[in-house]
Amino acid sequence: MNMSATVRSGRGDARRMAKGSAGESAARAGLTARGVIYLLVGLLALQIAFGGSGRQADRSGALAELADKPFGAVLLWALGVGLVGMALWRLSEVLFGAVGPDGHKPKKRLLSGARFVFYAFVAYSVLSFAAGSGGEGSSDKQSRDVTSRLLEAPGGQWLVGLAGAGIVVAGVWIGARALMRKYHDKLKLGQMSARTRRLVDVTGVGGGVARGAVFAVAGAFAVRAAVDYEPNRAKGLDDTLRSFAETPLGPWLLACVAAGLVLFGLFSFAMARWRRV
Repeated sequence: MNMSATVRSGRGDARRMAKGSAGESAARAGLTARGVIYLLVGLLALQIAFGGSGRQADRSGALAELADKPFGAVLLWALGVGLVGMALWRLSEVLFGAVGPDGHKPKKRLLSGARFVFYAFVAYSVLSFAAGSGGEGSSDKQSRDVTSRLLEAPGGQWLVGLAGAGIVVAGVWIGARALMRKYHDKLKLGQMSARTRRLVDVTGVGGGVARGAVFAVAGAFAVRAAVDYEPNRAKGLDDTLRSFAETPLGPWLLACVAAGLVLFGLFSFAMARWRRV
């Protein structure tokens, strides 16, 4: 066997592994871990809406909440490993393409690459928290620090403004796709009963719209930080969620968004069960 044939064989083996049971297990573990985080963040935000939580309604708050539970350390490590699986799954999509007829297109691979970087960072932060380093701190402080550094760079206002606008667009895109039930393309609908499909749609639409709204509002705050040249205008997940309670609808709007995040957590569990990988 010549060298090129050996390389092709190796690539084929790697592709089969990524698409086989190992890759599928990594994807489902990652989706489950994502569901746990969104579920906890949503529950913390619900408590804040009704004045009953002193924790941050973001990833650090969710991890602290989990750490307080029986076998919390074990759960944190399991969560971190699940997110590593999510990152590896997205990396396999970059290398070998995602499911679906357009899964091998450059745009899809680029999107999977961005998701790989994001989930690799999230997995690192969760594993750091599990190891006792305290993680990366609150999302609000992170957002202010990153915004401050970017504003000091050449063309910083444009960088922050464009990033914020991109997050707004992403939020609208997430919400619109949820309303149009685009996630149906990725689910094994034939394996669901009619009742299960309706329940999944409730979580998929409600959760996706709430998640998109949070993205869009966070992006709007970043744009405002750029326009005002004021990094403190930028908000992380916790401050973004709390801002919903400062609207004329008060805590009830925050409660609705928080319930939507809980639904997205449940939707992630459904994706872990029925998503085509």
